[in-house]
Amino acid sequence: MCGIAGIIGKSRIDDALIGQMIQPISHRGPDDKGSWVDADAGVGLGHRRLAIVDLSPAGHQPMVSSGGRFVLTFNGEIYNHTEIRLALDEAGLAPPGGWRGHSDTETLLEAIAHWGLVPTVKRCVGMFAFGLWDRDQRKLHLVRDRFGEKPLYYGWVGGDFVFASELKAIRCHPQFSGQIDPEVVGLFASRTHIPAPFSIYRGLFKLEPGCVLELEPQAARHPVTEPLRPGSKGIGVSVTRYWDYREIVLAGLADPITDENQAAEELEEALRQSVRGQSIADVPVGAFLSGGIDSSTVVALYQKYSSRPVRTFTIGFDEQAYNEADHARAVAEKLGTVHFERIVRPAEAQEVIPHLPELYDEPFADSSQIPTYLVSAFAREHVKVALSGDGGDELFGGYNRYFSSARFWSVARLLPWPIRFAAGSLLARVEPRTWDAIGQFALRRRLPPYFGLKVRKTLRTTVQARSIEGVYESFLDEWAGEQSPVIAGRQTTDACRLDLDLGSEAPVPLQMMYCDALSYLPDDILCKVDRAAMGVSLETRVPYLDHRVASIAARIPLKMNIRGSTGKQVLRKLLYAEAPRRLFERPKAGFGIPVGDWIKGPLRGWAEDLLDPRALRDDGWFDVGVVRRRWQQHLDGARDSTPALWALLMFQSWLRADPTRATEPVWQLKSSNH
Repeated sequence: MCGIAGIIGKSRIDDALIGQMIQPISHRGPDDKGSWVDADAGVGLGHRRLAIVDLSPAGHQPMVSSGGRFVLTFNGEIYNHTEIRLALDEAGLAPPGGWRGHSDTETLLEAIAHWGLVPTVKRCVGMFAFGLWDRDQRKLHLVRDRFGEKPLYYGWVGGDFVFASELKAIRCHPQFSGQIDPEVVGLFASRTHIPAPFSIYRGLFKLEPGCVLELEPQAARHPVTEPLRPGSKGIGVSVTRYWDYREIVLAGLADPITDENQAAEELEEALRQSVRGQSIADVPVGAFLSGGIDSSTVVALYQKYSSRPVRTFTIGFDEQAYNEADHARAVAEKLGTVHFERIVRPAEAQEVIPHLPELYDEPFADSSQIPTYLVSAFAREHVKVALSGDGGDELFGGYNRYFSSARFWSVARLLPWPIRFAAGSLLARVEPRTWDAIGQFALRRRLPPYFGLKVRKTLRTTVQARSIEGVYESFLDEWAGEQSPVIAGRQTTDACRLDLDLGSEAPVPLQMMYCDALSYLPDDILCKVDRAAMGVSLETRVPYLDHRVASIAARIPLKMNIRGSTGKQVLRKLLYAEAPRRLFERPKAGFGIPVGDWIKGPLRGWAEDLLDPRALRDDGWFDVGVVRRRWQQHLDGARDSTPALWALLMFQSWLRADPTRATEPVWQLKSSNH
């Protein structure tokens, strides 16, 4: 796990600039640094290393292939690199004079040299983002892993093509302008994260998961103003897809597993291989444990096939509605792990907030970013690698919206749209606290956080929508059915439209799961974990996102995963074989903190400062009346608007912290030029 950066310039590249670019991402790789420059070709690559496999200097990067043709700056892990290396050895393709070390970087580089880039990447099991310079063909290749575990930004700055793990590296370019894209601000306000292929800055983009970008030096002189989608080309630049999750899901639908016991057996074997491969390192390894289904299953299988007790980590909170520490401790005791627990006080969590703009580089507003950072920092005191349970919800049907939205839509679509709209308008007036009371009376158990808010939003969006795509678009939009707070408007480009297209025969919940795996998972969940963990130099690994596990998951019929209002049934079957069911029979809680209460209490002064009418007018991005009305409703308790307001607060906080931002919104700059 590391940080990478690079440039293809219109003129000679200065090695000092590469050094400047990798300095601000030193947290991604505090163990070593390196640069490689071909001044005549106008190419420079940089690297910051977090040493996990082969801690010796033999793992130094950027690394040149034994034949001298390829130069690689690599971020990630190839979990099956020993098998790949063995295949090279057996084929007589080992480097002349033998291997320099035992790093996966060297294995990847030599495999590419002999088999080619795409064939090699397709053989790799892992997470990665890398830049590969071909000295013979004078081409740069950027590659991102299948699900987007590792980040990779690219774009054009001052006539140079640049790429990096984080935007702060690109901001070091002397001609970086920092112009904010107003359309992206609208997307962020709606979704609370910035979806690929966009970034907050004009001209800089995210490479989509499962893709390869190929670029020739001439492309540096012909900047692309819109993100390149798979299959598109510019002058000297193109993007292709080497792995397509849609094909995996459709193949699973065409060849489903028909026996539940077989499904459990095949899934356990795939997860066993994944966990085993991801638990190998030359440094201490542990695992996050929340006490929920996903992390508990990972830990259970890790412990089952481990020869020594697994180290597990959790944090808890004083607020019982958000505290899962007791559950995690009970699971750890049953599984026999060496468990580490820390109770975090509100003041400790609140101290993280001022650092979020620097940590995430662009606006990001999933408030679970705070506990994710805290548990990562806690784990880093003991280990250098931690396994995570992320991905289980998207692959196995864990989110409540998969069954609630689908169930409501199946009824609502039977009504004429005018009647649905009227009903939706009426339901929108029912306060979340009322739904909380109804849920508490009906279910007679502790409700998960934001229960009432989620119920009201589900009902409102479902009955007002004209299609399932509309249902999901609205469900993920924090300003659905309302005026956008962004002055520039609510435009949504085709590049960011949600993809639920699996054909008419695919069940609605499966379409939602597929959509989340393509968008919400990489752009929110994986982004959150990567920045939080790498901010403290901790490598996280995600066993569920092994593509072999995903292929098995795609073959498990929806009816095996979702029964009634409970998902992940096959995962539960595996888990209950290792730990008693009673430990997990409770509402899904998520990994949250009460930021909605905090901004009305101890953080109110901070929030009021960022949402001050004069400040909003001076910055020029948000409609003061729209924002203040939503803010006042939240303060009065008339409406819980935590996610929507947290997004505005994170944007304003980031805007103040961004040292390179333009003095005016881009849309104002454009209008002043005419």
